[in-house]
Amino acid sequence: MTPSLTLGPVLFNWPVDRWRDFYARIADEAPVDTVILGEIVCFKRAPFFATAMDAVVDRLTAAGKTVWLASPILVGSERELAAMRDLTAADGDDAVPTGATLIEANDMGALARLAGRPHAVGPMINLYNEATLAWLAGRGAVSVSLPAELPAASVATLAKAGCDLGVAVEVQVWGRAPLAISARCYHARAHGLHKDGCQYVCGNDPDGLPVATMDGQPFLTVNGTQTLSHGCLCLAAELEALAAMGVGRFRLSPHAVDMVRVAEAFRAVLDGRREGRAVAAELDGLIDAPLVNGFFHDTAGARHVGGAARFQSGKEKPLSQKDKGSMS
Repeated sequence: MTPSLTLGPVLFNWPVDRWRDFYARIADEAPVDTVILGEIVCFKRAPFFATAMDAVVDRLTAAGKTVWLASPILVGSERELAAMRDLTAADGDDAVPTGATLIEANDMGALARLAGRPHAVGPMINLYNEATLAWLAGRGAVSVSLPAELPAASVATLAKAGCDLGVAVEVQVWGRAPLAISARCYHARAHGLHKDGCQYVCGNDPDGLPVATMDGQPFLTVNGTQTLSHGCLCLAAELEALAAMGVGRFRLSPHAVDMVRVAEAFRAVLDGRREGRAVAAELDGLIDAPLVNGFFHDTAGARHVGGAARFQSGKEKPLSQKDKGSMS
């Protein structure tokens, strides 16, 4: 199986010109195979990007990228419901640009609409065991992106089940981990505004708004109605272990950094041209947050476990003294 790099949807509220230019560079320079597009966090942002969507899809497909469209994480109004219905329409509604080949579902409503047709399942769907994966596969899922909080043993189990079912299994290997979604807009509340009159203040934070504990320690990141990790998930050093488990797709989550550089680095590891730990060390500091990999190593997600990956094909290796020190 040839490893595939996926670029997930931009989660943040970027100006449309920046958004369009970002994907133009991805099309021309980034060694990614699949690009997923769509405003999945806040429906109020979607109209800003709608005018550029067709051109972005055309640019990406002309460059040989596979383009998927993503459904919203949380549908909470009649307008959002109508938009989701258009996106998932069985008859190829005009809401889906020509060139987009698959829909990635991020909530159960979209899953219900896509049942019986080939589709992808995004990391916002709670997929934690083989029975759920089999149920999704039976309804038409051809690819699933696992939740970022799964430990390596669970990833290995699901990757094997995916191979048996003919479903591609994907793991996020770069970017802040998505943790929760809410009907409330934390960004608006932080600025003393109501959600309906938010003034799009989330646009002030192109990588999200940092959240600290009462004693000033970095804790989480807010992105409108979404909660993300503070640390940047980086599994560059774990790519070999993931591939050995049967994971064939690797997701990069876009941030306001040089994502072409990130994609090139991960591609080099997947191709065997670079060592994963060296790439992780190189990318450390690219985002103004520490690199983390704790979830994968079955510890707190905000931690970083150093050294080689502890898991090969789901079999745990003893922790080195360095690893133990980084977990204390």
